[in-house]
Amino acid sequence: MDEFSFIRSIQPKFYRQSSVIKGISDDAAVIRPVDGDFVTAVDTMVEGVHFTRETMEPEHIGWRVLAANLSDLAAMGSTPRFYMVSITVPRCWSEKELQSVYRGMKQLADKYAVDLIGGDTVAGKELSLTVTVIGSVAKDKARYRSHAQSGDLLFVTGTLGDSRGGLEYLLSGQAACSKAHDYLIRRHRTPEPRITTASSLSSLQRIALNDVSDGIASEANEIAEASQVEVIINHEAVPYSEALSTCYPDHYQAWMFSGGEDFELLGTVPEKDWPTVEKTAESAGVRVTKIGYVQNMKSPSPCVWLDKDGRRERLAASGYTHLKEEGE
Repeated sequence: MDEFSFIRSIQPKFYRQSSVIKGISDDAAVIRPVDGDFVTAVDTMVEGVHFTRETMEPEHIGWRVLAANLSDLAAMGSTPRFYMVSITVPRCWSEKELQSVYRGMKQLADKYAVDLIGGDTVAGKELSLTVTVIGSVAKDKARYRSHAQSGDLLFVTGTLGDSRGGLEYLLSGQAACSKAHDYLIRRHRTPEPRITTASSLSSLQRIALNDVSDGIASEANEIAEASQVEVIINHEAVPYSEALSTCYPDHYQAWMFSGGEDFELLGTVPEKDWPTVEKTAESAGVRVTKIGYVQNMKSPSPCVWLDKDGRRERLAASGYTHLKEEGE
């Protein structure tokens, strides 16, 4: 495979963002600053760690690695503008397969007018993709985990645990045999970052957001820690799909909290702003559910509590984490 021919093959024919002065074709990209603040995020997916050919087609790999990044920008209230891709390519991957990986990224990028402006290509032992995304947000309007306050309502978009259900079914090696299985597989392979919902909430003075990549048990604890508050979750209110509970009746409740990689948004808002959140989500065609509230501002022991069956128990951070030692 010729590196330069490959780069030319993925080079965009045009750029949607007028702030791109020079994209792919030089030593570096040039973008002109826009009014407001830049927001950037980076994420890496490695074959054998985050995906295998048994569970993902090349296009799904591309879509998913970009979706993970765009979801991070959504959680910051940012509008995505550009992305760059550094790819490590093993000999066993054909140029046609790599084209499909980039095609998957492009399909998602086109939905949000995000431009590919650069990257790097190198040979290696396993396929690895590192994607950097750059977005923009109005000055001082970025959303932080530390913005939660006592009295806020806790909400989440979509349903939880679906991606884990899709992964488990793919790992079983069975062909999809129902619409429910198809739905779960789609939720795992081509998750939809909540860009439109998040950016449409820009009028709110204060909102705390976190994207659900590891599971809400983890993300809720991150909000509690960053804001120095206690978060209360009503177990009965946490949303799950009928497909998940039907296919995995013994596991869906655990996966709602720690399945991860649903790329939904977990957030808190003042109670007076809840109608705006509902209306915004409805306009975007996204389900949104109130699942709890925030208490004890400046708590000396920030944590998450789960109300279930009339009892309250502490919900520890759980879900997938990198660099975790075996047995921890």
